[in-house]
Amino acid sequence: MTVHDVGPVHVIGGGLAGSEAAWQLAERGCRVVLHEMRPVRQTPAHKTERFAELVCSNTFKSTETANAHGLLKAEMRLLGSMVLEAADAARVPGGTALTVDRDAFADGVTERVQSHPLIEIVREEVTAIPSPGIIATGPLTSDALSESIRQRTGSDALSFYDAIAPIVAFESIDHDIVFRASRYGKETMEGASEEGAYLNCPMSREEYEAFLDALIAGDQYKTHEFDQVPYFEGCMPVEVMAQRGRETLRFGPMKPVGLDDPRTGRRPWAVVQLRQEDRAGAMWNLVGFQTRLRIVEQQRVFRMIPGLANAEFFRYGQIHRNAYLNAPACLTPHLSLRDDPMALFAGQLTGVEGYTESTATGIIAAINLTRLLRGEEPIVPPPTTMLGALYRHLREADPRHFQPMNANFGLVEALDVEVRDKRRKKEMLAERALADLTAWRDRVAVPVTAAS
Repeated sequence: MTVHDVGPVHVIGGGLAGSEAAWQLAERGCRVVLHEMRPVRQTPAHKTERFAELVCSNTFKSTETANAHGLLKAEMRLLGSMVLEAADAARVPGGTALTVDRDAFADGVTERVQSHPLIEIVREEVTAIPSPGIIATGPLTSDALSESIRQRTGSDALSFYDAIAPIVAFESIDHDIVFRASRYGKETMEGASEEGAYLNCPMSREEYEAFLDALIAGDQYKTHEFDQVPYFEGCMPVEVMAQRGRETLRFGPMKPVGLDDPRTGRRPWAVVQLRQEDRAGAMWNLVGFQTRLRIVEQQRVFRMIPGLANAEFFRYGQIHRNAYLNAPACLTPHLSLRDDPMALFAGQLTGVEGYTESTATGIIAAINLTRLLRGEEPIVPPPTTMLGALYRHLREADPRHFQPMNANFGLVEALDVEVRDKRRKKEMLAERALADLTAWRDRVAVPVTAAS
């Protein structure tokens, strides 16, 4: 049986991931019905009915392969990304960033999708999970479809409020200052030393007071209208906690109780704890430091923390409304329902963060749905690639602490050799990634076979 012998596949959502997935499926010979609820039902964020409308920024970030986002785009180009072709056609000056004219970009994607002979467009709200199909409805998934997803995946699998703390590179932490320990030695984790599961950044009273002043005075992002949701205690921005009183953080995420600094033998005035984010121990999360500070302010303020003066940030903190699945808890390695491998998810709903990451999952979802329709097993790229590393994170992250993740080199399989120069290390990781993705594509990815 070929993909031509089966009925149409359904893609839900006309954003970046859905548009890319529909195009990739059609290019591989599948008949596709692309469902988009706009303009029948608008979202609080979108202004038009065009596909791939950008609502937050007009940049896809760097094009340099020594940058994680640049490498991911290079990998996507190897897989024939339609969205990146449209972005190139709509590009405006932005240095090394892929910056686009939003209107021209959305028009370009819409024209490509609407003109494809194997894509039918239906303007309606979908309330049930399709199979075979791809759900790519993004962070503003409708209430009715969200309820269907919750019923299939479990009541705790779908989150609607995204509170993310920064992540820093292990090798950028000053380990002459930071010490490993858990409060009262009660917590350990697989792969951690006997001293405990956390890295601790000790603060004196003077350091704490200066940090508090900088945190409270830091410039914050203004929220979107659709982002106006009340904070609950588990998602309270660290700067909001700081404004509640000078001692609030010392009795909250920065409490030093049960932690003695081995250098002094005494309890610090305050402590910032870092929790291991990945199995390799390359990425460490600032516990309780979800924030609305602008990126430049996060760099300035959080580098005041002892031991983090030279911190390299893999991910910055943020808080916003964002529907996403706890992928490691409820999805398969190729991001389908566990009880139906042909009901796949793509885009931000899977737990990736960012334009490029969302689009990339649309490509892999389309490749895998095509393979499944042909009776073949689903596949994902190797973890030496940025794409494969993202998928590995969505599969292997700790479900208890799962949060959306953007592309970063901390996710990628380490090199076999030690390279001290950071720029050269990223270049070598990128060279290996592109070679491995090319080999993977040529070996197992479904070739493009669309009818003219």
